[in-house]
Amino acid sequence: MADSWSIRHFSQANPQGPGQADVPALLRRVADAVEKLGPVEVQDIILHNEITADGPWPSLTVYFHPTQPQDNVP
Repeated sequence: MADSWSIRHFSQANPQGPGQADVPALLRRVADAVEKLGPVEVQDIILHNEITADGPWPSLTVYFHPTQPQDNVP
């Protein structure tokens, strides 16, 4: 049987309405969220873009797993 593992993820978007398409603000939100997770290894980040009546509404999905301390690693 092959080894397998699960990966964690979360999605983040700006609040709907004015400023919802502000990608730099979205990147800052995601960076803050990743920092709050503690030590993690980010595996992938995917940008999604929904079109709403208010215009584009981007979101990011971050795939990660907690880092685990390894013995005797310099």
